[in-house]
Amino acid sequence: MRLTFSIDYHTRWGESLYAIVANELEVPLHTTDGKLWQGHCDYRPLDPHAPVAYRYAVYRENKCIRKEFGAIAHVFFPDNIYEHHYILSDCWRDLPAESYRYSSAFNGTDLQQSPVTPPEHRHHAAGITLRALCPGLQSRHCRLALTGSGSALGNWGQEALPLPMQEVQPNVWHLTLETDQLASVIEYKFVAVDVQTGHIAEWECGDNHSLSICHLNDDETWLPQEAEVNFEAPAIRVAGTAIPVFSLRSEGSFGVGDFGDLKTFIGWAADTHQKAVQILPINDTTMTGTWSDSYPYNSISIYAFHPMYADLRQLPPLADAAEARRFEEQRRRLNALPQLEYEEVNRWKRAYLKAIYRQEKHNLTATADYQAFVQQNRQWLEPYAAFRYLCHRFGTPDFRQWEDFSTYNDTRIAQLRETDADAADEMAYHCFVQYVLHVQLLAACTYGRQRGVIVKGDIPIGISRTSVEAWKEPYYFNMNGQAGAPPDAFATNGQNWGMPTYNWRAMEGDGYLWWRQRFHKMAHYFTAYRIDHILGFFRIWEIPIDAVHGLLGHFSPALPMSVEEIESYGLTFRKELMTQPFIDGPMLDGIFGNDSRLVRETFVTPQPDGRYAMRPEFDTQRKVEAYFAGRTDENSLRLKEGLFALISDVLFIPDNENPDLYHPRIAVQNDYVFRQLDKDEQDAFCRLYNYFYYERHNDFWYREAMKKLPTLTQSTSMLVCGEDLGMVPACVPWVMEQLQILSLEIQRMPKSPQDTFGHVERYPYLSVCSIGTHDMSTLRGWWEEDMDVTTRFYHDELGYEGEVPVPIPGWLCEDIVRRHLHSPSMLCILTWQDWMSMDETLRNPDIEAERINIPAHPRHYWRWRMHLTLEELARQTKLNDNIRNLIDESNRF
Repeated sequence: MRLTFSIDYHTRWGESLYAIVANELEVPLHTTDGKLWQGHCDYRPLDPHAPVAYRYAVYRENKCIRKEFGAIAHVFFPDNIYEHHYILSDCWRDLPAESYRYSSAFNGTDLQQSPVTPPEHRHHAAGITLRALCPGLQSRHCRLALTGSGSALGNWGQEALPLPMQEVQPNVWHLTLETDQLASVIEYKFVAVDVQTGHIAEWECGDNHSLSICHLNDDETWLPQEAEVNFEAPAIRVAGTAIPVFSLRSEGSFGVGDFGDLKTFIGWAADTHQKAVQILPINDTTMTGTWSDSYPYNSISIYAFHPMYADLRQLPPLADAAEARRFEEQRRRLNALPQLEYEEVNRWKRAYLKAIYRQEKHNLTATADYQAFVQQNRQWLEPYAAFRYLCHRFGTPDFRQWEDFSTYNDTRIAQLRETDADAADEMAYHCFVQYVLHVQLLAACTYGRQRGVIVKGDIPIGISRTSVEAWKEPYYFNMNGQAGAPPDAFATNGQNWGMPTYNWRAMEGDGYLWWRQRFHKMAHYFTAYRIDHILGFFRIWEIPIDAVHGLLGHFSPALPMSVEEIESYGLTFRKELMTQPFIDGPMLDGIFGNDSRLVRETFVTPQPDGRYAMRPEFDTQRKVEAYFAGRTDENSLRLKEGLFALISDVLFIPDNENPDLYHPRIAVQNDYVFRQLDKDEQDAFCRLYNYFYYERHNDFWYREAMKKLPTLTQSTSMLVCGEDLGMVPACVPWVMEQLQILSLEIQRMPKSPQDTFGHVERYPYLSVCSIGTHDMSTLRGWWEEDMDVTTRFYHDELGYEGEVPVPIPGWLCEDIVRRHLHSPSMLCILTWQDWMSMDETLRNPDIEAERINIPAHPRHYWRWRMHLTLEELARQTKLNDNIRNLIDESNRF
């Protein structure tokens, strides 16, 4: 077939345009005026019945610098691949307006999983194919049609019913007309037609479309640019609940929430007119077998689910009656506990799953569904199963200690499976558990779709350095760095997550395949997702491997400064003073008091200039940490933290790749070394610091994000939400607005530095608003943390007078909830604890017990559970009616 492309696009000097067909054929386009680009090619697809998809791209110096990134490519269906000529007239298109309406969250379809429907065959006369994008008709039981001027178009419905269009892909509609039946100029509109009656349900908004029909030969089809069809529709605004799956409690759960409980919770949400349920990551985090594995953001696999989420009630009963009674006794005991006992719950649930596996493996693993699951997921499932087996065999998830298996090798794993029956059986067990989890989660999420509830997953920004991915695909990661976050109000020393950072160059080389596969797996279950720490796609806070705190980190990628640039701010660069810890006697006395002599004798050594340096055996925070390992007394902890502070007392940090370039140390203005500068030097440093952290990188980080996020966010049709809290560069809103990624709005963490609190009535529409997150105290907890802040909030933001009530009463919690529900935000997702705070008779009397995580505590135990069962929750008529009425009154449905 012959393809001719035509597109209006204003290029810059040195840029050229290409059409990229089927992600492989690059067709150069040419222009005479720098505006209209045209080109042609001969193309023979491998599958003559498949749609032909194409996109446009901008090249500079033979390198693609920009490409259309919308989830929906330009597409057409060929009639005769050998003889026909297709004339394609287009405009550059990234995302449709209101692209969220095309998402599976609101549209009920997944663009990547839904089959295509080729249009009906037509005779080979000259034709014109009208293309339109229109979402949401399926949920209205309508289809798109066209009516217009002239007999061929039904004369605006007076001579014939509207011409039905065909949905060739989800939300993509085509209609081919033979040009000899059309007038030289046609006018038309798109209409929504009721599928059952064939009558017009709604007319398209706006002016008529007008098209001049050019002369075409019999072997030619002209495809004008796609239209975006808009029918009058209210802005989508829904309410929902955020809750970790492990926190769910039902009468039949085994001491921890499971995927069966998730399905029940989705039902409660739907019954109270909520349309969203948001959960935390559910991946397998099993490493040590201790409670430290409770941290859900440190998984051993980006694909595998945690076995503790298996609903044992959905499995066949144990044939051994005595064993069944023993497990039931433990289930009742663990389920009655106020919090999750992670170690015991996992030990007993794992034993139960193994017992069921031994009993049922020959029946369940022989089914066609099981075999299909294993085959479709083999790429990640087999390495995961081997990883779990080898962790057990060597007693550690640190694969560097696995002898011959320390480096992943497919052949070696296959040989292990073939020659060691016990290993093969253990690996098969892990595959069996993942199949059970897949079936149960899919059932819960499918139920959510049926009830009109968005089930929103969570994609952690990092991976564990002892994970399947680090073992199998180490080239994607920088193992000599640690990911974290710079200091903020919740963690003054920053956060060190201990995870390796990404090798973005390697990922860019294969089009971010690793991420796209990860997102595709999520799309099997969820219709929306939260990108944890979306700032990491702009830059990540990278901490040296020998540091414990986050203060010695720097952003990566970044643009570090040369000595000449530093000095251009009026600050004389003194390498020894500014890049090594500044330690003197008054500093030691001020930090350590009576222990300063011990520090002088043990940890530091005097220098000729009267200052001190850390001894070589204590010159990194990791060395200090190792020295104090196992010492938990208060004085040892104080000494350790003081020594950490000595080591981080520097003004500049050398760059990892070029040690002659430097990063100003984050949050150093409150440290001792900064006070050694005179007033002019301090002012110069602050000017440099503010430029470096708030201005220098905006364009650079914008380009970095736009390399990655368009490809990733458009790889599925899930609704995309970003967690954009913290030290947010100015370029982040640019990217999120351009890609229509929903921001996160938290009233106690305003986006504007001029505001003490966020103003819910001014939140952007493309946002998720919430009172708090899993990393924060609940509304009731926050109310009592700092009464000065609470008083300002009560008087200035809420507008109340008089004494602040403590504890916060239910009526006031309800007022705050109501204000959030009435915000413009598309999604209002509140934690379950904050919904419950409205009812003083039902909410947990122990406020502190409701806290999920404390980010400042790196070894926090994630163990909060609902204090009511789901069955009890369903019976709370007063509470449920109140939630339902509040949502209805706010027009969220």
